[in-house]
Amino acid sequence: MKFLVDAQLPRRLSDLLAAAGHDAIHSSSLTSGNRTSDAEICDHADSQNRTVISKDRDFRDSHLRPCVSVNA
Repeated sequence: MKFLVDAQLPRRLSDLLAAAGHDAIHSSSLTSGNRTSDAEICDHADSQNRTVISKDRDFRDSHLRPCVSVNA
């Protein structure tokens, strides 16, 4: 499985996922690092078919809301 771990969570989490055999990256490894916007993280994850792991509820809501409105 492919993961992108957001900035609020430790890089160690992506390291542990990678050690368990998953393809995992941390937002700090992206071009803008931990300053990468939620929209960019969403685009990056979608383009690489990654699941975002975040504890940022606003991120979740902003990512899911457009999908819900398109399907409604």
